[in-house]
This record gives sequence, C-alpha cells and structure tokens, in this order.
Amino acid sequence: MGARKSPKPARGTLSRERIVAAALELIDRDGLDQFSTRKLGAALGVEAMSIYHHFRSKQHILDALLDHALQSVEFPPDDLPPVERLERLSYAYRAMARRHPKLYPLLALHRTNTPAGVAFLQRILEMVEPLAPDDESLARQFRAVGYYLTGALLDETSGYANGPSAAEPVSSAYIAEHCPLLARIAPYFAPTEWDATFAFGLDALSEGLRVRVGPKLPPEKAEALTLSRGKGRKR
Repeated sequence: MGARKSPKPARGTLSRERIVAAALELIDRDGLDQFSTRKLGAALGVEAMSIYHHFRSKQHILDALLDHALQSVEFPPDDLPPVERLERLSYAYRAMARRHPKLYPLLALHRTNTPAGVAFLQRILEMVEPLAPDDESLARQFRAVGYYLTGALLDETSGYANGPSAAEPVSSAYIAEHCPLLARIAPYFAPTEWDATFAFGLDALSEGLRVRVGPKLPPEKAEALTLSRGKGRKR
C-alpha cells in the first residue's frame, strides 16, 4: 500500500487581505460570472471551506471587494476650490473603474451600505456641501454627479460596444446610406475618444453647478465657488 499523500499546503498564511487580493485578481481576469469560492480556494491553494473562516459567505467577499475598490479612490487635497475637488474626485473614481472594469458593474448597481461604503459617501457629501445652499440642493447635486459617473463608467467598462446585438444587425453601408449623420460622427464613439468625451461632460456638469447654484449661495460659499473658475485641473 502506497504512502498516504499529505494535504496540499497553503501558499502562505490565509488572511482577509490575501483573499480579497486573490478574488480581485480572479474577477479582473475572468469576470464576475466566472467567480466562485471553489476557484478562489484553488488560486489560494486551500479548500474553499477555509475561506469561510474569514468570510461568512460569497456575498461577504464581494462586499469586501467593493469596499477595497472604494478605499482605493484617491481624494483630492482639502485646500482646493470645491468644484475642482469634485472634478478631481470624478477622475479618480473613473480611474478606479477603469482599473477594475469587470468589477465595476457590480459596484455601480450595488447599494453602498457597508460601513466603509457609507463613510465614502459621507466624505463626498462633506466635499460637495460648500456648493449647496441647502440640503435639497446638496442631495440633487450629489445625485446628478452620480448619474453622470455611473452612466459614463458603465458605458466605458461594459456598455454599448459590448452589449447585446440585434439578430440581424445593419451594416456600415446601410448606416452610411440611411443615417448619414450617425455615420459621420461614429468615429467619435471610439474608445480613443472616451477621455475627451468624459472631460466634455464633466466640464458641462461643473459649469452647470456654477450657473445654477452660485446665485443662491451665501457670500462665503459663493467666493469659494468663484475661485474654482478658470483653474486648470491635474488629471
């Protein structure tokens, strides 16, 4: 009778940090649909059940991944004007989504209701509050920026170009003949144009905040808003 094989040793001490890092690597490579605790255990060199000593369920792992992604977003310095801070944060949030395009759709649609998640929201609100004359304006500004970022980043990470198609899609020749305006502008939809399009939309949103909110602000807030006009942004 042959010698009994010893269990395969784990590659390093198992920890929450190692599990999150390995899970993120798997999702970045294979996507959310292919993610499982069995595959995660294999990547870590342990049985899947060992993971449950650190996370009670797969959903708890996903929650930790979302927290990790949010905590990787770099907030701009406190001494910048409010609108510039908001713009820089938008670019930092976009960078996070572009780093993890296969995770971002979950983040976009998941409630931000973990302790780390609500702390992230609170920090953004504290940053935007100087631009708001009252709580209603603060809520609407916060939501408007969220609408823009969510829509833009879902489109960039998993949107239109990768979405479902018609059973019999029209050809480029058909579009050129029947929809000439669409054919002319189509080159500007390419991924190489996304940076310019994102900047265009964010600039429009920022200017809209200045125009709509500025006259309603008390003098001390209005001065901070005025200072943000014409300042260059580091992206």
